[in-house]
Amino acid sequence: MIRSLAAALILSTAMTGPLVAQDAIRSRPTALPVDNAAPMPKDIPYPGGTIRLEVDATDTVQRIFRVKETIPVTGSGPMTLLMPQWLPGNHAPRGQIEKLNGLTFTADGKPLAWKRDPLNVYGFVIDVPQGTKQVVASFQFLSATQPNQGRVVVTPKMLNIQWESVSLYPAGYYTRQIPIQATVTYPDGWQAATALRGKKTGSTVAYEAIDYEALQDSPVFAGLYFKPVDLGHNVTLNIVADDADELDAKPDQIAKHKKLVDEAGALFGTYHFNHYDFLFAITDEMGGIGLEHHRSSENQVEPGYFKKWGDGDALLDRNLLPHEFTHSWDGKFRRPDLLWTPDFNVPMQDNLLWVYEGQTQFWGYVLGARSGLFTKQETLDAYAHIAAKLDTTRGREWRAMEDTTHDPIISARRPKGWTSWQRSEDYYNEGLMIWLEADAIIRQQTKGAKGLDDFAQAFFGINPGDWGQVVYNRGDVIKTLNAVAPYDWAGFFQKYVDSTTRETPKGGFTLGGYKLVYGDTPGAITKAAEGANKFTDQSFGIGMVVKNDGEIANVVWDSPAFKAGLAIGSKIVAINGDEYSGEVFKAAIKSGKPLQIILKQDKYYRTLTLAYSGGLRYPRLEKTGEGEGSLDRLLKPKT
Repeated sequence: MIRSLAAALILSTAMTGPLVAQDAIRSRPTALPVDNAAPMPKDIPYPGGTIRLEVDATDTVQRIFRVKETIPVTGSGPMTLLMPQWLPGNHAPRGQIEKLNGLTFTADGKPLAWKRDPLNVYGFVIDVPQGTKQVVASFQFLSATQPNQGRVVVTPKMLNIQWESVSLYPAGYYTRQIPIQATVTYPDGWQAATALRGKKTGSTVAYEAIDYEALQDSPVFAGLYFKPVDLGHNVTLNIVADDADELDAKPDQIAKHKKLVDEAGALFGTYHFNHYDFLFAITDEMGGIGLEHHRSSENQVEPGYFKKWGDGDALLDRNLLPHEFTHSWDGKFRRPDLLWTPDFNVPMQDNLLWVYEGQTQFWGYVLGARSGLFTKQETLDAYAHIAAKLDTTRGREWRAMEDTTHDPIISARRPKGWTSWQRSEDYYNEGLMIWLEADAIIRQQTKGAKGLDDFAQAFFGINPGDWGQVVYNRGDVIKTLNAVAPYDWAGFFQKYVDSTTRETPKGGFTLGGYKLVYGDTPGAITKAAEGANKFTDQSFGIGMVVKNDGEIANVVWDSPAFKAGLAIGSKIVAINGDEYSGEVFKAAIKSGKPLQIILKQDKYYRTLTLAYSGGLRYPRLEKTGEGEGSLDRLLKPKT
């Protein structure tokens, strides 16, 4: 206690004196003004005219794209050319600037010096000489030769050109205002597919002139083994594969893909493209991808997609095409206002990804069921697996679902050690569960007269044939939902999107005539995932996923496995005295007795006891009533 004013003053002087003394010997610089070299984009035509882009894609050994880009100009002085940084569908700055190399600029055959913009390393600043009509940029894109360098996009049998990797664009303009004409030379004998249309001469294709925004949205798949399949409604399934026999799709398999196109049209009421190209690679050599575009999509599945149609591994790949096709409406045509940007270097804001990706995930599974790519039971098994996995996500206790929409930027999809506590991009599947409940509420409120299909037509089915973008915000979503079925939709989203929660929404099950239960037998999707990934998934009880060789792939936060001290990357050597195997693991869990585990972590061994008596737990949906429920009706075909 301070007993007098004098004492207080003395104490105050004693406390502040040392700080003043420290300041006396510390230099204190003043911040310099920030000078951004790149002008902000304006919605005016690029005055120079049409850019000519030439790409040599013939090197399938060293996997180097060689680029020449001729950029017309109308004035002299400083000019910034940008490589795309913020890429639609990636929801993050993913441009591979480190792979752009050997960059030179010339004007009238004379070299131009360039410097990188230190505030945006994707920008290159040149000084255009007086009287120059065009600037020529030359460089190489050094695509990955191994997966640890990034996604492999070139193999001896196929390639994937993403235009953002092989082009620059002038700063200061909306990219839709910059005309460009691309020409690509492919390996001899290869065929190529893209949403662009062009004229082929030998191995070179000169594509139609188009704006830079649409060029970036029109990637290429090309390959030696190639087959186009007409799916109707100006939609083509362009198949490229490692081996010729992977192209052999049976008529009933193609019929299901045609029905996917039919069902999507019936759902949304219109198509938002003049033509659409599925770019579909069946390969384990080129890197995996599932990426949406307005008039196409990039898709990779493992070998056996058609050949092993009935196997579990192939089953897991069949959600890809329905999801990416849905994006033509949800994400490309209708787009959150803060996710739309005028060029590829203005940062995106990801807040509404629970609509963009979450509702797309919802419709992807619905269209998969309606088209027959999944059976109804397989779809119900997928829902059970998704819900059960989300319930193990303990991070929902501190991190609201909407915050996960920023995860593509926060973690850039890098590996995580404690995904159940950290959370990941849960807006995909948690978004699905939210929209599943929304559909059930609409059907309940309207006594079965309407469902989320009515929202889809009202929200995504406007402007037939329009392949531009119409932006929206949360208020627009709520307004359309209320027009379909009045309800407290603002409160609904506040509860599930903005707030922390104890478990994933399950009203789509309970209102739809089902409940989530657990048993000792895996459903089709969980079984397929265990087989494809070569692990045993007991996230739902003991709280861990273990690979067939004993390595721990995941530990659920605060589960029995977590409390026993287990961590990802450790390796179980033995359980109850028996060498580890998946069957030994399951038998030990099923016994209901504590597990005596010998564990190897790094180069150290230890023994521990894992107390757990809950048995094997696999999720499934169980019918709760007689007759057809709203979830049954949701999955019924419309065509």
